[in-house]
Amino acid sequence: MKTLLILSALSGAAFFGASAALAQNHGQTPLIPRDVLFGNPDKSSPQLSPDGTKIAFLAPVDGVMNVWVGPVADPEQARPVTKDDERGIRIYFWAHTNQNILYLQDVGGDEDWQLFNVNLRTGESTNLTPFDHIPGPDGEPMVGPDGKTLRPTAQIQEVSHKRPNEILIGLNNRDPRFHDIYTVNLRSNELELKLQNPGMLGEGFVAGFLTDDEYNVRLAQTFRTDGGSDIFKPEADGEWELFQNIDAADSLTTSPVGFDKTGKILYMLDSRDRNTAALFAVDIESGETSVLAENEKADLSGAMIHPTEKHVQAVTFTYTRLERQILDRSIRGDFAYLRSVADGDIQVISRTTDDKQWLVAYILDDGPVRYYHYDRETRRARFLFTNRRDLEGLPLAKMHDVVIPARDGLNLVSYYTLPTWADPDGTGEVDEPLPMVLLVHGGPWARDNWGYNPLHQLLANRGYAVLSVNFRGSTGFGKDFINASTHEWAGAMHDDLIDAVEWAVDHGIAHPDQVGIMGGSYGGYATLVGLTFTPDVFACGVDIVGPSNLITLLESIPPYWTSFAEIFRQRVGDLNTEEGRELLWERSPLRLVDEIKRPLLIGQGANDPRVKQAESDQIVEAMQKNEIPVTYVLYPDEGHGFARPENRLSFYAVAEGFLAQHLGGRYEPIGDDFEGSSIAVPEGANLIPGLREAVGN
Repeated sequence: MKTLLILSALSGAAFFGASAALAQNHGQTPLIPRDVLFGNPDKSSPQLSPDGTKIAFLAPVDGVMNVWVGPVADPEQARPVTKDDERGIRIYFWAHTNQNILYLQDVGGDEDWQLFNVNLRTGESTNLTPFDHIPGPDGEPMVGPDGKTLRPTAQIQEVSHKRPNEILIGLNNRDPRFHDIYTVNLRSNELELKLQNPGMLGEGFVAGFLTDDEYNVRLAQTFRTDGGSDIFKPEADGEWELFQNIDAADSLTTSPVGFDKTGKILYMLDSRDRNTAALFAVDIESGETSVLAENEKADLSGAMIHPTEKHVQAVTFTYTRLERQILDRSIRGDFAYLRSVADGDIQVISRTTDDKQWLVAYILDDGPVRYYHYDRETRRARFLFTNRRDLEGLPLAKMHDVVIPARDGLNLVSYYTLPTWADPDGTGEVDEPLPMVLLVHGGPWARDNWGYNPLHQLLANRGYAVLSVNFRGSTGFGKDFINASTHEWAGAMHDDLIDAVEWAVDHGIAHPDQVGIMGGSYGGYATLVGLTFTPDVFACGVDIVGPSNLITLLESIPPYWTSFAEIFRQRVGDLNTEEGRELLWERSPLRLVDEIKRPLLIGQGANDPRVKQAESDQIVEAMQKNEIPVTYVLYPDEGHGFARPENRLSFYAVAEGFLAQHLGGRYEPIGDDFEGSSIAVPEGANLIPGLREAVGN
């Protein structure tokens, strides 16, 4: 799922202090410290070594997340094996050597990922992709539209037990638009070109490849200019043969997944001739298909595939809550036992090559993730640790699922959380309306799920009802639900959010005059839409890395999104036609900036490659031109989100005070939550009480 934030406060439009009902009813419920919710976890993302002798996990070293490795029998003996001292490591994995840890890292949130190899025997760490630029035809470094040097970004293509000393990666160091396939030798740390990306096949740009355990490139997928997709097979002479044609209506819900052990059967997610995406087995030669698993309400959300035999053992579908279908009888007893071990939704997150050991996570809505080591031979699960032990015993709130009807009949799967004192019995009902925050997810081709959500917990603890809505365009609910969002940014997609707010008001959950809107990426855009297109609905808004002008957004997407740009063109608006540009401008909050009449907070990272800093700059400038007060806070070392915990804490300290000022909730004083953060406020620090003093402006 990195911050430059804008705080906009309009005189006379704010609530100061807690509302009377809130002040009377929260009783003795303590404030949950922000650093418990948004600081570094104790341990996270554990993974077993392929041979099952060791365990790795992420944990802080001097406040920065690094990879630790230790014996699986005693994780407390683990020691750090990486030495990141800036952003922290978030993506890592084991090589099948059992002696190499590989991880990805970018610089300042730019998402130009570099791949590192750590040799556990020697302790040596090697940057496998140390390229600082992409050379142009003249040999000089290529630059993007923003004038910045283009650097390649590495992608992990395949890691196989059959080729333990090698991995496959994608790297766009030849053409910034396309990733070529390279073999990486983990002993010599050398790269060898395996396949040059053809760039375009048929009528579309290549979006990616599907490879097998032998590192053969088996398929390539493209996105066409009409929004559809094609899948090609390579031929012996180096040409490509069309294998599957996917119409635009199915392009976001149909794609290849992987191969069985023989390499003759392709597993495929497919919504063609149906609504929800089911899992199919496809004979790669004859094209004959059979359904392995399906659900009439939800798309496939996960598949459990044997690590070496490669048959599908279980699948999951998620409508309101996760549902598992077990296809392989040999694991039914395992799951029957695991259900008796602990409460929560079960996720098998790591398996050994021989499949005798599993790492299992138990997901709760009101507590930390609990990790267990499971021995399948003895059928015994041993508790390892939680990801955040400081959450244990805190007054965390339950999350409720509900299906809200939209005005045109679509069902909106939604989740809401209430303050513990307002919902002491966990029924999801309150005696009197509360101030509420509508929390909008990003994407928009993503979704909200049930489970522990730190923002839900923070806001509920401060006295707000919190509502997250899977508006049309959210994934997981079938292609009709996604396709209903075509050309509906700031249209029916926003209507869904308004309908959800009205539902909360009608059910006595939300006070109609005290509803804020908040979100990141598309959720940030939705916040700006809320305060410009429907300026009287929301009392305030918090926009994090949200685009303000859809034209400039689409003009500035990263080069390696070239193939996926066709999806934006078809579903959001076409930059290449006058009609399309008119639609994009019509749905841009920047066009209606003079309609803003409620306080606004915008968060943006200076290095964001997806939603450039210019998206926030231009709406700030427009607000200043219209004499709308604005406070501009910049994080120069962040990108599309909040990576450094110091910046997360400082952002939510400001956001919490902002919401308290305008919605009436409780808040924890800033205290020392700016310490170590790169936060700066070049404009308007005096508009937020205590902000100028905290940043020293």
